[in-house]
Amino acid sequence: MHRALTHLTKNFKGSCSLLQTSRWYSSQQPRITTHHTIKPRESDDRWKNIDMERVSDEVDVCIVGGGPAGMTAACRLMQLAQEHDRELRVCLVEKSAEIGGHILSGACIEARALEELFPDWQERGAPLHTPVTKDKFSILTKNRAFPVPILPGMPVYNHGNYLVRLGNLVKWLGEQAEELGVEIYPGTAASEVLYHEDGSVKGIATNDVGIAKDGSPKDSFERGMELHAKVTIFGEGCHGQLAKTLYNKLDLRKNCEVQTYGIGFKELWEISPEHHVPGMVEHSVGWPLNLTTYAGTFLYHLGPEEGDNLIAVGMVVGLDYTNPYLSPFKEFQKFKHHPSVRKYFENGQRIGYGARALNEGGLQSIPTLAFPGGCLIGCSPGFMNVAKIKGTHNAMKSALLAAESVFDTIAHHSEDSKTAGLFPENYEESVKNSWIWKDLKKVRNARPSFHTPLGWMGGIAYTGLFSVLLGGREPWTLHHKGPDSQSLKPAKDCKPIEYEKPDGKISFDLLTSVALTGTNHDGDQPVHLTLRDDDVPVNNNLAIYDGPEARFCPAGVYEYVENEDGDGKHLVINSQNCIHCKTCDIKDPSQNINWVCPQGGEGPAYSGM
Repeated sequence: MHRALTHLTKNFKGSCSLLQTSRWYSSQQPRITTHHTIKPRESDDRWKNIDMERVSDEVDVCIVGGGPAGMTAACRLMQLAQEHDRELRVCLVEKSAEIGGHILSGACIEARALEELFPDWQERGAPLHTPVTKDKFSILTKNRAFPVPILPGMPVYNHGNYLVRLGNLVKWLGEQAEELGVEIYPGTAASEVLYHEDGSVKGIATNDVGIAKDGSPKDSFERGMELHAKVTIFGEGCHGQLAKTLYNKLDLRKNCEVQTYGIGFKELWEISPEHHVPGMVEHSVGWPLNLTTYAGTFLYHLGPEEGDNLIAVGMVVGLDYTNPYLSPFKEFQKFKHHPSVRKYFENGQRIGYGARALNEGGLQSIPTLAFPGGCLIGCSPGFMNVAKIKGTHNAMKSALLAAESVFDTIAHHSEDSKTAGLFPENYEESVKNSWIWKDLKKVRNARPSFHTPLGWMGGIAYTGLFSVLLGGREPWTLHHKGPDSQSLKPAKDCKPIEYEKPDGKISFDLLTSVALTGTNHDGDQPVHLTLRDDDVPVNNNLAIYDGPEARFCPAGVYEYVENEDGDGKHLVINSQNCIHCKTCDIKDPSQNINWVCPQGGEGPAYSGM
C-alpha cells in the first residue's frame, strides 16, 4: 500500500552528575550506552573512513508522524491543493512499519473533527461502527462499586460519541491520504531536525541503519536521508523525540507551565456474549489506587464490526505519583479482579495489550505552536481533554487548522517571508479562536484540582461541580505542581507495595503481556534507551529510589540484576522489549534517560489498538 524510504539520526547531548555512592553501588558500572547521540562519532576511529553524505529531497510540506493528526493534516493539505488547483507535494514519514501499527488509545471519540475533514465519512466507510448507548461511572472501594449519576454537560457524558479501535481509523485515514496524493513512507524514523542558517526549520533527517550494538558501522551501514520542506509539521504524539529538541532550541515552553503526563494501559478481550453490551461505556476511580494517586479506568464494549464480543479495558495512572514502589502495570492487573468487573474476564480471552504515555497538562501546558519553518499538532503539544479522557477530536482539529495555515502561508506569503523556512504564524491564533480552546478552557482546572489532601475525591467534586454549575467558567486558573520526574519520594520514606502473583487467567505478568504487542527490534543495534551517564541509574535511581524504572516501565525493559561477584547490582536494559511508550524518559527521577528512535519499522505491531 505504501512506499518505503531509508533512515537517519543525530545529536543530542547532556550530562548528569553522580549524586550518591556506596560500596554497594559501584561507580564502575558496565557500559550500556553506545548510541552516537551520547558517544559522538567524531571521536570514534571506527567512523573515520565512512561516507557520511546524505541524499536530500525537496518537498513543500513534510509531516512527521502518521497518527490521527498527521494523517488529518496530510488529507486537508491535499484537499486545499485540489480546491485551489495548485500543485503541492506533501510527504509523511512514520516510524511504524505499517500505518496505525504504533497507535494505542481507548478509544471513545467525538467525530466532529472527522466530520469537518470528510463530511461523507460514513459513505467512505470510516471504521466508526459503535455509537455509545450507555454510560456508567463508579467509585470503587475494595469490594464495592458506588454508581455516580452522569448528567448531560458533564465531561464523561458520551452521548453522540463512538467507540473505535483507533489504529483501524488511522489506517483508514492513511488510505484516504494516499488516494489524495500524499507520499507516505512507513518504517521511516525521523531522528533529527534540520535548520537553515537563519535558525528556521529546514526539514528532518531520517535514521541511519546498519549500526552494530557497540556503535560501530556494519557492512550494511546506510546513511539516512534529508527531507527539506517549506514547512515541517510535527505530529509525533506524546513526548516526541524531535519535539523535545524543538522545545529546547526554540524555547517553545517559555510561556506555559510544565507538561504533566499519565501512563495508559489497554487490553483487548473476547468475553462471553451474556456480558457483552455493545456501545456501553464504563469508567471508575478509586480502588486499587490510594486517595492521592491520580488514576482512572475505562471499559468499552465494542460493536460486532470490531470483533466477536470484544471489550477494551484499561487504566490511566498519573505519572506524578510519589511512591517509587508503585507499579502502574500491576495496579492495572489488580483492578481486573474487582467484583464489579471480574465477571467480564473469568471466561474471556485476552487478545491484545499495550501501553502509552499521554499528555495531561491541558490548557496551561500548551507550548508555542508555530515557529519559522514549522508547527506542532496533535498530542505532541498536548490537546487532550483530561476530564473527558479524550484527545483525538482536538488533535485532528489542530491538524485541520495547521493545514489551512500552512497552505495559506505557502500559497500567498512565500515571497514575503523573512525567514528561509516559512512561518505559519496565524495557526496559533486559529487554535485559540477554535472550539479546541473552548473545550480545554472549560476543564483547565480539572487535573490540578486533584492536588489537594482530598486527592481524587476533591478533584471529582471540583470537576463535577464547576462543569455543571459554571460550565468551566470559573474566573481562576489552578496550576500544576511541577515535573513528574520530581514527584518520587526516596524509598526510605515509602512503604513497599506487595502485589499478588498474577493468576494467568485474569491478571498476567509483564513478559506474557509484552508478547501480545508484537514488539520487535534488531538486537544488534545501539540501545535506543540512551543514558546520559551509565553510572547514574545505580548510584542515584537504585541507591535513593530503589530502582523505580523496573516498576514504571510497562514492558520489562529495565531490570537491576546482581553482579557476578555479589557486590551490588547493575542495570540491564532489554531494549528489544520497548513498546515506545516514552514513560521512562518522562518519569526517570534523574532525567538521565533520553529515548530516541531505533531503526525505522521497529517497535510494537499493534493490530487495531
